[in-house]
Amino acid sequence: MECATVLRTVARQIALEKLAITGNGPLKGEVRISGAKNAALPILAACLLADDQVRVGNIPHLHDVTTMISLLGQMGVSVTVHEDMQVEVDARTIREFAAPYDLVKTMRASILVLGPLLGRHGQADVSLPGGCAIGARPVDLHVAGLRAMGAEVEIVDGYIRARSGRLRGTHLMMDKVTVTGTENLMMAACLADGETVIENAAREPEVIDLAAFLSAMGAQIEGAGTNRIVINGVRRLHGASYQVQPDRIETGTFLVAAAITGGHVRTRRTCPLYMEAVLSKLRAAGAVITTGPDWIDLDMQGRRPLAVDISTDPYPAFPTDMQAQLMALDCVADGVGTIIENVFENRFMHALELQRMGANIKIEGHTAIVQGVRTLHAAPLMATDLRASASLVVAALAAEGETVVDRIYHIDRGYECIEEKLRQIGAQIRRIA
Repeated sequence: MECATVLRTVARQIALEKLAITGNGPLKGEVRISGAKNAALPILAACLLADDQVRVGNIPHLHDVTTMISLLGQMGVSVTVHEDMQVEVDARTIREFAAPYDLVKTMRASILVLGPLLGRHGQADVSLPGGCAIGARPVDLHVAGLRAMGAEVEIVDGYIRARSGRLRGTHLMMDKVTVTGTENLMMAACLADGETVIENAAREPEVIDLAAFLSAMGAQIEGAGTNRIVINGVRRLHGASYQVQPDRIETGTFLVAAAITGGHVRTRRTCPLYMEAVLSKLRAAGAVITTGPDWIDLDMQGRRPLAVDISTDPYPAFPTDMQAQLMALDCVADGVGTIIENVFENRFMHALELQRMGANIKIEGHTAIVQGVRTLHAAPLMATDLRASASLVVAALAAEGETVVDRIYHIDRGYECIEEKLRQIGAQIRRIA
């Protein structure tokens, strides 16, 4: 299936912009987890580095993914999407080296083409990024790192304009942990002259997945998953076949959905290894959790969850992308939960919507104090960002009456067929116009 066909399909899907959810008791059954969006996007961008065809499997069918595919297509890159979401990318046909505003404004991850374009072709014009309105996510660390590698970079009319000959390896000390910054600089360094060391690097599983993909194409990378990554530049990267890792945030969201309803759900084709921080909090909430090589089983045994405290920080700490879902859980839990958001300064917007359902939440700066109530009540809700929309769906599963969640194009950016998967485990949920 060609890229244009995929985009038309997604356009039809997001035209139906609301979810109607009726709480109807415990969720039970099995859910298959999709590939990780936050791994698929940098991996698709990294295909720009290869001088042969690349095949990537387990790509999730998401709006953000089709945006990235569209961006590659606009550059002249040959992209073929098969029905099983295996994606073939051939960057040898590239003719443009720009990421325009009309695409970048909807998806911050578009900035991930900056490093590979500059590393492979010595030029890139990338619009300053958009995405969810959850707080400042500056690009200064990306720019500083590329300049240290010898690139000339300026910001002109809302675009990052970068030019270079072959980049040179250098020692980079990151002022703060940044996932996209680590990924961009790691990709740029793969074809640089000499050794690049990234200190204070992000340790997220998605960074590990990107490094594994780059290595499959012939890159020389050590230390991915630690705070010090070493890349020895090579002259070329070849084609490869690769499978994207499972989505740990989707996994966590379905586990919380089971917990908030007192249910029993098994997530399959996932990776328990990357879920330790989330599983620890769910156990504290009263869940009985067992795991296997590629599955996680959560059983609440019909019990009301206990309130839990969380504090978000970069991996391996509790992920900011699960904060909203845990807040929803605390809303109906027994006790008081304290939630501290340390990553983004504007990531409590979902709290106002949860309050419309009867939740008892007090916000004090970067801290939310949640007093659990016995029951939430249906209300018309509006999603404000990707993970906020997931938290509203989760809360609605435990609420009395029918809740309608509007602006769910956010959720289509990060969750593949969420309503179908929830129906498989007993949820009453449907899309409406």
